[in-house]
Amino acid sequence: MQATEFTRLETSLRAKMGVAISAVGTGQTATMFGDWQEGPAWSTMKVPLVIAAYRQQKPQNVTRAMKAAVTESDNAAAESLWEQLGDPATAAQQVQQILQQTGDPTTVESRKRRPEFSAFGQTIWSLRNQVRFLASAFCNRDNIPIFDLMSRIEPDQRWGIGGLPDAQFKGGWGPSPSGKYLVRQIGVFTAPNGKIAVAIAAEPASGSFEDGIADLNDATRWLTDHLGVLPAGQCSR
Repeated sequence: MQATEFTRLETSLRAKMGVAISAVGTGQTATMFGDWQEGPAWSTMKVPLVIAAYRQQKPQNVTRAMKAAVTESDNAAAESLWEQLGDPATAAQQVQQILQQTGDPTTVESRKRRPEFSAFGQTIWSLRNQVRFLASAFCNRDNIPIFDLMSRIEPDQRWGIGGLPDAQFKGGWGPSPSGKYLVRQIGVFTAPNGKIAVAIAAEPASGSFEDGIADLNDATRWLTDHLGVLPAGQCSR
């Protein structure tokens, strides 16, 4: 029933959209809605990047660059963290290890296939793998400082699931070679029966960034209308 409703929403919005949902925790099965399945990670990849950089710190501490990369989606800050991890191949491997620890088999891109954008942001990251990473990483106590940053996103980026109370999230967006925007988010939020991990994406037919934001806002309203039947849970930590 929910799948049919989401298809109607996707059609009415004139966008190709997708949502992956699971309860928090390792080894959860994702529930999928919509036609969109995978594409460039854009700035959502800053979350595992920052986790990798944080783990490298001795002693571990949240730096100004980590804070800026997550809360402001600052590209220069994220690139500085990428460079701290080593040469591009080494940095990609470091971030990929963070994903693998959660059961996410995604290969992190080390090359700037489009020179004007970051290599890691051009990683092809599916919604299914995103939510697998997110659900597991959220329940790892070592990641608490990074998820805390995800609750402090700048106001102008608090659209979509960012508008939900106590959501911990990160958005990502960017244009295709033809200039049409993909807008996506990952996040964890609270339902009556526990915590939900979600990955969501929209490619509006218009190609505009603003329409992508509006589509994610509508999809979030759809999620809140179905909170009682969505998979949710608690961390064992």
